[in-house]
Amino acid sequence: MSRFSFSCLALLGAASLITSTSRAQSADEKFRAGLVPKVQALEKSNAGAVAGVDGWFFVTSELRMLSVGKFWGADAAKVSRSPKPENADPLPAILDFNQQLKDKGIALILVPVPPKAEIYPEKVAADLPASAGDPDSALAAFYDELRKAGVDVLDLAPTFRKEKAGGHGPVFCKTDTHWSGAGCMLAAQEIAREVNAKFDASAVPAKKYTAAWKEVSITGDLGSMLDASNPVPGAEKLPVRQLEQTVAPNPDSPVLLLGDSHTLVFHDFLAERAGLLDQLALELGFVPDRIGVRGSGATPVRIDLLRRSAKDPGYLAKKKVVVWCFTAREFTEAADGWKKLPVVK
Repeated sequence: MSRFSFSCLALLGAASLITSTSRAQSADEKFRAGLVPKVQALEKSNAGAVAGVDGWFFVTSELRMLSVGKFWGADAAKVSRSPKPENADPLPAILDFNQQLKDKGIALILVPVPPKAEIYPEKVAADLPASAGDPDSALAAFYDELRKAGVDVLDLAPTFRKEKAGGHGPVFCKTDTHWSGAGCMLAAQEIAREVNAKFDASAVPAKKYTAAWKEVSITGDLGSMLDASNPVPGAEKLPVRQLEQTVAPNPDSPVLLLGDSHTLVFHDFLAERAGLLDQLALELGFVPDRIGVRGSGATPVRIDLLRRSAKDPGYLAKKKVVVWCFTAREFTEAADGWKKLPVVK
């Protein structure tokens, strides 16, 4: 092949790649733009959730978060639910928290739970343009900003997209805001790999845990958020990987699991012995500590951490890794915003 022919093929290939990328971006932009009037209509009717396609339901605040685009820096105060503009931007609070932990020799792993509509955009509404790739490039850009500043971000979206139709069912509940048993397991496997890369756990007493898949029936939280025009969904059956042993958070563990109700679901409610704490015990061979809240994983859970360390001044000295796990919609929807807080008094 001549150099000229090779150059022509290279140019054609590059043009094809650019065209393909443009189409993907255009489809994703159309998806996000299509969410705007839907969110406006939902908020006007005070509907906290909406029925999607094929028995799927979605929380309004998540759809809003996906529709606003960039949510940090100068754009934060324009789109945040925080009543105080100074607490609207999640970036400074996360960077400050990361640095405080680093100063104490503790590694932070940030684990935002992807929006359900980011993984299953085709289930939101039949009249929305199909997303060709990542329907929220703003999240990916934000994670890049965090990584550039030294924060270890575990983005679960690629794994969830790959396994969205896996053998143990969808990675999210259809009728609930939380991940499914399959999603919880996948998250634990990814988190465990990150934790094992952060420190040598050989000094931690190991225990072999066993588990089996079991089908549970849940009543999802989204039914109670619908407006009167939507029928309330019935019970949802889903498989969970359930430990055969009962575990509880270990305050002396070198790993702290910090976050919102994703750290509690299937352990404290909807099921038992199948939550993130249980899955991490199975994957790591030891039980982490946990500070979890049935509310915002942005500021309130860090307040709880501050209270814990104030009560026990040596508490953080036991920790090597903090896994901060919360739903990604908190970046814009956290009612208290993102306050900078000390980790110890």
